[in-house]
Amino acid sequence: MLCLVLLLSLFLCSWATVGSELSSGEVANTTEAFIVPISLSSDGESYYAVIALGEIYFRISLDTASSDLWIMASSCSTSACQNTPRYPLTYESATFLAVNDNSTVFGAEYADGTVATGFVAKETLHLSNLTVPNQAFALITNSNVSMIDDISGILGLGFPRISSINTTLTNSTPFFPGLAQQGLLQYPLFGLSLTRNDTGSLSLGAIDSSVVTNLSNVEWNPVVEFSPVSNESSSSSYYQWAIPLQSLAVNGTPITLAPSYPLITANRSIAIFDVGTPGIYGPWADVSNLFSSFSSARLVDGATGQWAVPCDSEMTMSFLFGHMNFTLQPTDYIIGEASGDPGLCLSWPLAVEPSPDGIDWQFGTPFMRTVYTVFSYGIDTLEPPMIGLYPLSNNTSPEVSSVVVSFIESASEVVATTLPNSLIVTPTATTRAYSLNTSVPAFTGGIVSTALATSTYSPIFGAVTTVADASTLNLSAIPLISPPPTVVTLTTTNSAGMVHTTTSHVTIPTQVLGVPPGWNNGGFTARAPVFTLLLSISLPTLLSLVLRFTSLDCL
Repeated sequence: MLCLVLLLSLFLCSWATVGSELSSGEVANTTEAFIVPISLSSDGESYYAVIALGEIYFRISLDTASSDLWIMASSCSTSACQNTPRYPLTYESATFLAVNDNSTVFGAEYADGTVATGFVAKETLHLSNLTVPNQAFALITNSNVSMIDDISGILGLGFPRISSINTTLTNSTPFFPGLAQQGLLQYPLFGLSLTRNDTGSLSLGAIDSSVVTNLSNVEWNPVVEFSPVSNESSSSSYYQWAIPLQSLAVNGTPITLAPSYPLITANRSIAIFDVGTPGIYGPWADVSNLFSSFSSARLVDGATGQWAVPCDSEMTMSFLFGHMNFTLQPTDYIIGEASGDPGLCLSWPLAVEPSPDGIDWQFGTPFMRTVYTVFSYGIDTLEPPMIGLYPLSNNTSPEVSSVVVSFIESASEVVATTLPNSLIVTPTATTRAYSLNTSVPAFTGGIVSTALATSTYSPIFGAVTTVADASTLNLSAIPLISPPPTVVTLTTTNSAGMVHTTTSHVTIPTQVLGVPPGWNNGGFTARAPVFTLLLSISLPTLLSLVLRFTSLDCL
């Protein structure tokens, strides 16, 4: 009984500490690394994590092709906002800061035509044990961006250049660039582990060592700089998480790439890595050449650039980044069975018109599930941003058709498809005018002086400007982090010297989404009972308390 009282006291003491951290607005940790569980949405379209703004928890989708954090506001009345946890504007959070009296307009537009608009504010952000005071974010008051699974917004992990929040008006920096520029992480990088099921991880400041077991197998690629546009500064800078795609092949047979802007991109195809995109997309010329190597493959929709392949396909697709080929098996690129013909399956990649910024290829989650992806942000004056790709499988031999058929049957996914009665002629793509200033040169792996991580970091990569440079690096200095244990063993000893061991599974507490503590229908109720408070303690804090408890001498 005494142990129970002591343990309860420790929990309450820790709760008081957590509460004081939430209200103080101070950064909880510096130069640390964190690992956060992420989940796959039920429609398979996005991966999300849980954050807290002030004392309010939200699910947010991760996106590496944007850089802003936005959350639905309680004043949003469009259909996309309904039945979604929203930030209650009438709640007077102690850490909420209005920006220019809530008059700074925010607007985001996405490739599918959806938009989200609202205003900019600041709030203390909590992610795992990381606390970031005065984080600028947008409160969305009008949106047609559909959200499911109680997802309330998007967390962008991209470069400041693509931010829709005006940094001059708000004196702010996007989330991950802010961590890097303030030197709050062990190293200015993050890693993504995506899986086919509903689990994965986002690591900040270190690489997930439970996934990456051999650093020498990571293929490092310097990120491409982009020239400015007319309303930007007169120098090149980093714009997207994009690297050169060297080549592609089908069953080992090379397919000639046709860059959309060969004179501008030095005859290279540029590829972006985007966790917010549930597909793979390439230019018409490349995609049509790729599928011409498949037996019986056919274009089934000229408007969407959708191809279908035989469901029992035994072909592989390989993409060369740096010196390493990354191979997709049929179970990686097949989307699902076409309803109009049980023998045909829709397939990635889809063909699209070239982007006027020179990005030809977009690799989303179907590709990123086959690798662990590291995004190293770069250091001012010392090293460029890098993308590291760690293959999760070394199997380059094609899967046998029985494996593919079994996968399709187990997935039970039939895609509603109206197949044309005759073969479609591949459309001729229109290449739009290049949108950036070609008079300003942009380099792969260029060393820039501002907007990357603070130069107080010691460089690991250094002045890496080519893939050849990256292949000779000593990467032993890259920090690693392990996920917290899912099973904890408690060992206690009483006064008679008897030892008692108990093994239990650790469960992550479930937070109430979109509701401040004690808030009920727009007002306050009595504070939550003790055991509800205990459930709100973070998993790392809970594990710390368990370890402290095991040192007690129970009577």
